[in-house]
Amino acid sequence: RKMRIATLAVATLNQWAMDFEGNLKRTKESIRVAKKKGAHYRLGPELEIPGYSCEDHFLEQDTFQHCWECLADILADNELHGILIDLGMPVLHNTVRYNARIFVLDGQVVLVRPKMVLADDGNYRENRFFVGWERSRGLEEYVLPSVVRAVNGQKKCPIGFAALQLNDTVLASEVCEELFVSNSPSIELCLDGVEIIANGSGSHHALRKLNSRIDLIRGISSKCGAVYMYANHRGCDGNRLYFDGCSMIALNDRFLTQSKQFGMTDVEVAVATVNLDEVRSFRTFTTSLNMAAAKSKRIPRVEVDLNIVDETVHHPELTKPIQPFLHDPMEEIARGPACWLWDYLRRCGMRGFFIPLSGGADSSSVTAIVGSMCQMIVKEVENGNEQVLADVRRITRGGEDYVPTDARELCKRILFTCYMGTKNSSVDTRDRAIQLAKEVGCTHYSVNIDKMVAAVEETFADMTGMKPKFSAHGGSFGENIALQNIQARLRMVFSYMQAQLLPWVEGGVGSLLVLSSGNVDEALRGYLTKYDCSSGDLNPIGAISKVDLKAFLHWGATNLGYPSLADVLRAPPTAELVPIESGEVQLDEVEMGMTYEELGIFGRLRKLHRCGPVSMFRSLVEEWKHTMSVEKVGKCPLGRF
Repeated sequence: RKMRIATLAVATLNQWAMDFEGNLKRTKESIRVAKKKGAHYRLGPELEIPGYSCEDHFLEQDTFQHCWECLADILADNELHGILIDLGMPVLHNTVRYNARIFVLDGQVVLVRPKMVLADDGNYRENRFFVGWERSRGLEEYVLPSVVRAVNGQKKCPIGFAALQLNDTVLASEVCEELFVSNSPSIELCLDGVEIIANGSGSHHALRKLNSRIDLIRGISSKCGAVYMYANHRGCDGNRLYFDGCSMIALNDRFLTQSKQFGMTDVEVAVATVNLDEVRSFRTFTTSLNMAAAKSKRIPRVEVDLNIVDETVHHPELTKPIQPFLHDPMEEIARGPACWLWDYLRRCGMRGFFIPLSGGADSSSVTAIVGSMCQMIVKEVENGNEQVLADVRRITRGGEDYVPTDARELCKRILFTCYMGTKNSSVDTRDRAIQLAKEVGCTHYSVNIDKMVAAVEETFADMTGMKPKFSAHGGSFGENIALQNIQARLRMVFSYMQAQLLPWVEGGVGSLLVLSSGNVDEALRGYLTKYDCSSGDLNPIGAISKVDLKAFLHWGATNLGYPSLADVLRAPPTAELVPIESGEVQLDEVEMGMTYEELGIFGRLRKLHRCGPVSMFRSLVEEWKHTMSVEKVGKCPLGRF
C-alpha cells in the first residue's frame, strides 16, 4: 500500500474591510497559487471575503449580499476547480447572523460551518455582530441565495458543525477563538477520527503573543495526533489592529511550514506535503487515546467525492520539520507597528506622516518605527514586490521611473518632523532631535513657538485682567499646570497645520497623518496633557510600555542603524515645560511619584491580572515585602490606586 501523501496550503492575505473587489482578487490569487504548488486543499483566514474588521457593516444586509456575489464569482471560475476551497464570510440562516466557513469544490458549496465560540473580550466584540452556533443542533439545510443558484443551479447545502468525509481522509474546521477555549472542538474532532484540523483565524499582533499561539497548536497536534492547519490575516484592514500572519501547518508535534509574521506581500501561500499515515500511526500507538476515541461522540459527516491524497506521486518529497520562528520582542516593535502604518498610509490617500519630534524617548521611538518601515519598503522593492513599488510611486508622486533604493531618501519624501521648542527647552533635546532626523533621513524643521504661547497668555490676560505665573515665579499649582499645558497643546495645534501645509512647502501636494507618541503606561497613569502629543491620527506605541520602549531604543541604536537612540535612552525623561532659569529639574518620574519600572508593574497588575485597588495593594505588599514595609507600600501612588 502506498503512503497517503497530501499537499495542503494555508493562505495569508492582506485584506481590507469592505473592499470586496480587492479581497476577491487576493482570495482568487491565493487559490491559484495553491493549485500551482500542487495543493488539493486551500485554507484561508477568517472572514476573508468582507475583511475581518467590518464592525457594524456586519449588521447591514448589503454586506451579506456582496459576500455571496463574491462567492458566486469563485464558483463560476473554472480555473478554481479541482481544489477544495475553505474560506470565511458571514451568512444569514433563518434571519440569524453567523460567522462561517464555506467549503467549496468544483463550483459547488459543500458545507457552511458556522463559528461556535465567539471572541468577545479585549479587542473583540463578535457577539455584537454574530451568534455562536449551537453544536447540539447538528446539521440543517441552508437555502442558497439566488446569485449562487444562477451560477450552478444549487439550491441547498448543509449547515452546522460537521466533518468532511473525503475519499481518503476526514477534515474539519476549528475557527479562531475555538482554539483558545478549554474545551476546543479539535479534541472532540480528533477523537472521532478527523485527521486534518483547519483553523481559519483573525488573530492580531501583540508582543510575545505568537508564543502562545504556537504552544496551543503544538499542544493539540502532539496530544491527539493530527495535521493542524492555521491561516491568519496579515496587515491592517482598516482598524487599529495589526493581524500578524504566521500561517502554519503542523503534523503531530512538529511544525512543517510557517509564513512571515510581518511583511508587505498581499498574498502569501505556504504549502506542506504530509504523510497522513503518520497521524494514524500516532493515534493507534497510544492506548489511552484509543480508549478515549472509542467512547467519543460521533461528529456528523458530509461526504465529499474528493481524493486529497495524490496517488500519482511515486517518490514523494515530504516537507521536513522546521523550528517555528519567533522574532525578538524589540524586532516585533520595529516591524509590527511599521507594517500597520504602511498599510494605513497606502490605503488612506495621504502623502505621509508628521511627527512632533521632541528628542525624547516616545517621539524618538515613533520616528525610529517609521524609519524601520522605510527600510522594510526598500527591501520589498529590492525583492521584486510590484505592489509595494506601485504604492510608493503613488504616495510619493515619484513617477513611473522612481525606484526607492535608499531608506533615508524614501524617508525624506514621506516623513516630516519638527522640533517645537520654547524658552523652557534645552539645547540637548533640540540637538538629539536634529541628529535622529539626520540618521533616519526625514525632512526636519526646528522652530521656536514662544510667540504662540505668549499670544495665548496675552489673550487670556486681556479677557480676565489676570496673568498666570509659574510656581517658580510665585504662581499657584493651577497656574503652573495651565502654563505647562498650553505649551504642549499648542504643539499639537501647530502640528496639524504643518501636516496640512508642509507637502505644499516642499513643492508637493496632499497632507500628512499626524502620529502621536503616548505610551500605554502614561495613559494608564494619566500622566499626559490632553490634546498634546498624546493625540493624533494614529499612535504606533499606544499599546507599548515605557520599559519595552527603552529596551527598543537600546536595540534600535544598533539594529536599525540610528546610534543617537542611545543618547535618547541615556537622557532622563523630562517634559521641559517649566522655566530653566528657576533651577528646577523637571523629571517625569519625580512628577509621577514612581519610576517607569513601577509604572510597568501598575500596567501589568491592572490589565493582565485585572487588579482593583485592594488586589493591587495586596499584590504589591507580597512583591515588595523584602524592600518595602506595608506602610510604605500604602503611601506610594501604586498602593493608593
